[in-house]
Amino acid sequence: MPSSRPTPEAHAGDDRTTELIRWAAFSCFLVPVVLLWYGTSLAGTAGTAVGLAAVTAVCRLLLRRSEQCAARLLDEEPPPHVPHVPHGGHRRRTGTGSHRGGRHHDRSTPVG
Repeated sequence: MPSSRPTPEAHAGDDRTTELIRWAAFSCFLVPVVLLWYGTSLAGTAGTAVGLAAVTAVCRLLLRRSEQCAARLLDEEPPPHVPHVPHGGHRRRTGTGSHRGGRHHDRSTPVG
């Protein structure tokens, strides 16, 4: 049975999301004020405010859903197996088409 107690990692992500949403809400207030200050019509400013609020609400919903899905995945699955990478950090190719160093000449070009 999964614990309902938040882990420190989940709490830190929640704080970041909350802070992000607060800044977005502040922008939803600030942008219309600035638009009015510079003489934009009231209707245009109201439309902008409604649009920003809608985008902020959708982003908040998606962020929360993403956090919930990530937390659920971390609770359910063990970490994935990381394949072995050969020495040197590169996967080596073998067979046809592999480059093994040395000079490569086109058959139609004379070697001099």
